Amino acid sequence: MAISGRVPLLVLLGLVPVVLRPEISTVWLWLAVVALVVAVDLALAPSPAGLAFSRRPVGAVRLGEGTRTELVVRNEGRRSVRGRVRDAWQPSAGADVDGPHANRHPLRLAPGDGARLTTALLPVRRGDLRTAGVSVRLGGPLGAAYRQRTVDVPGSVRALPAFDSRKHLPSRLARLRELDGRSAVRIRGQGTEFDSLREYVRGDDVRSIDWRASARTRKVVVRTWQPERDRRVVIVLDTSRTSAGRVRGVPRLDSSMDAALLLAALASRAGDRIDFLAGDRGVRRRVRAAGSAQVVHTLSEAMTDLDAVIAEADWRALAGATQELGRRRALVVLLTSLESAVVEESLLPVLPTLTHHHRVVVAAVRDPALDELAADRSDLAAVYAAAAAEQVAARRRATADLLEALGVDVLDTDAERLAPALADHYLSLKARGLL
Repeated sequence: MAISGRVPLLVLLGLVPVVLRPEISTVWLWLAVVALVVAVDLALAPSPAGLAFSRRPVGAVRLGEGTRTELVVRNEGRRSVRGRVRDAWQPSAGADVDGPHANRHPLRLAPGDGARLTTALLPVRRGDLRTAGVSVRLGGPLGAAYRQRTVDVPGSVRALPAFDSRKHLPSRLARLRELDGRSAVRIRGQGTEFDSLREYVRGDDVRSIDWRASARTRKVVVRTWQPERDRRVVIVLDTSRTSAGRVRGVPRLDSSMDAALLLAALASRAGDRIDFLAGDRGVRRRVRAAGSAQVVHTLSEAMTDLDAVIAEADWRALAGATQELGRRRALVVLLTSLESAVVEESLLPVLPTLTHHHRVVVAAVRDPALDELAADRSDLAAVYAAAAAEQVAARRRATADLLEALGVDVLDTDAERLAPALADHYLSLKARGLL
């Protein structure tokens, strides 16, 4: 049961008889009249049990992108109904994106009629976001009281990781086509594969001349090359406590996921095989995508319900899992942090094993607030903050130098540049035949 705003107004209207007859009995009599009106209106209100609800599947949506859910309601009773329906979802589903009352819908149905109520959703957190119940409130003919009931109408929306960096994919695919030779002359380099023969033109590398073929055709013929395909790319996502930190309001883990998706999309188009690992104290996700055309969707599904764990990463276990994927040489991308204590205590001991068999890249999200603090000298407090920021930055540089001395490529940049920087580094390795 619920009362409408008319009931307080009706109570206030009782001031008139109280002024005309200022006695306590008048007050009680008026309150009794109001209670009677409410009771009669409630008795005449139709029952919400006569309504049947169903929901159409919502499906999956990228984090930050909107979608809609459709609730179907049908009046199976013998009386007309008038009221409101609230389609409640858990807060992170963003059912109130269009306003605090966006998921509340007016309802007016004759017997046997139905309606479709649409609610906009804008998820703000990854994972499976579910409904919290459908509340229906039907009023009586006087509009003073309502019968109310909450029913469970199952529904969910799967919020996949955001893929904001896909805007960089067309330009990187164009560069990849240049490497493959579909829009430019094929290149020659270490680790490339023979493609075909063609006549020599000025500017060609003389080392590419095929002298035997030239002798047969009486023309100078050169060999053309293309980057090797069917390489292995292993993406390792760190979900330990360092990935829980936020940079510009976005968790480092989400920024790393974005970079992983762009790299996977690019590498799959290049014909390479992609394996994916995610873990902290142990391996939490393992995906053998193997260059599938659906690799981005596959990885997105695997990442959806991953959250940072407040624990240190066990890089010995993660490195062991990487080795179990195969001994064949691969590009191993570690999406982690450059926190010196973590790197020196956990990651460094296992790096020699990885670098001996694979090409290793460490990609980390750098907080631009460090540079802003280091540049501020406006007052004494700012100077102390700048000194602290410089100290942190110096430790990161020292850690990066230590990794590079072990043969590891280090990418340390802000969240927006991490994904394109990693893609560019992959293309650079591809062009130089270092995969």
